[in-house]
Amino acid sequence: MAQEDLDQLKIDKTAIAPRSGKSRSRRFRVVGILLVVLAAALYFCGVLRPAATVEIVNVQQTYPSQGFTLLNASGYVVAQRKAAVASKATGRLVWLGVEEGSIVRQGEVLARIENADVLAGQNEAAANLNSIRTTLDQTRAELHDAELSFKRVKVLLSEGIVSTADYDSAQARYRTARAAVAGAEANIRAASAALDAAKVAVEFTYIRAPFDAVVLTKNADVGDIVTPLGAAADAKAAVVTIADMSSLLAEVDVSESNLEKVRVGQPCEIQLDAFPDLRFRGVVHMVVPTADRSKATVLVKVKFVDFDKRILPEMSAKVAFLSRPVAAGEQQPRTTVNPEAVVARNGRKVVFLVKDNRVVETPVELGAKIGDALEVKSGVKAGDSVVVHPGEKLRDGSRISIPEK
Repeated sequence: MAQEDLDQLKIDKTAIAPRSGKSRSRRFRVVGILLVVLAAALYFCGVLRPAATVEIVNVQQTYPSQGFTLLNASGYVVAQRKAAVASKATGRLVWLGVEEGSIVRQGEVLARIENADVLAGQNEAAANLNSIRTTLDQTRAELHDAELSFKRVKVLLSEGIVSTADYDSAQARYRTARAAVAGAEANIRAASAALDAAKVAVEFTYIRAPFDAVVLTKNADVGDIVTPLGAAADAKAAVVTIADMSSLLAEVDVSESNLEKVRVGQPCEIQLDAFPDLRFRGVVHMVVPTADRSKATVLVKVKFVDFDKRILPEMSAKVAFLSRPVAAGEQQPRTTVNPEAVVARNGRKVVFLVKDNRVVETPVELGAKIGDALEVKSGVKAGDSVVVHPGEKLRDGSRISIPEK
């Protein structure tokens, strides 16, 4: 049985008909045609097509004011009313009631230096004044009595009752009392002046705000020696530095060659580096009547139309000088694209949006021209990358390569 099973496993070579060379050649041609068709399909689909080298630009947010900007300049926000507040007396700082950012009002006490000695002097001057006032009351009483006595003696003298010597004595006493009152009144004025001086000395130990402001820096701490001139070793002159925030202006340098484009009252837009997405309304406040010969520039001061607490001194600022004020509908930014990135395909305006290493043909709805850019109402958003100068061979889905800059 085993031998019979093995015989059944043998291949009958007579059952296999030999293939002709003609059939084999036809099969190779079919496979070749299929490969060519597949390669052509992959090429037109972009798989085998070499990557096109393109230049790209970003879709941006552009403010309409850029379309009527005459000139741009940069500078800083500067407080026109600023003070380093110090004491007129020398002493140790014993109390400080403010810190950076504190809002202060005119006349408000910011700090105090030790003043026990001047307070004692003030109390002494007040006591002296009270004492002299009491003396004045006494001399006035003496004057009143001497005046009455003199009048009586004068009458009696006319009647021959008293002698001339008594009259002279009464008259001398009256004049002495009157001089004593005048001297006491002079002493009162002197004592009052001394008390005022003592009060001024006490007031010098209080450091007050000269105007409504915000504290910018704190330059001394409790325990420091403060002096008006700061000449002593380790002594502090200014205790705090304050600025009136309502006096903030943007100061920018304008080239002499562009000065004719600037005029007082001209509308402006101010951009701060701290808030790049915001634009503040401004107006030219002053063109400083002198030039910087080293830079060939003129300083221009631009006033903020609207007060904003976020605006701080010494912030970097860029000012756009405008040909006209910004209208109500022009305050918000618009999405814009380089006009050379927009092409016409099949009767539509399209851009080639870059996604990974390929482009996507994207229809866009265009708006008005803003400066050198075109407004895009739909199709792309700010931050998208699109191909600039797309060639006729660029198609939807084409692979691209971006040269390194």
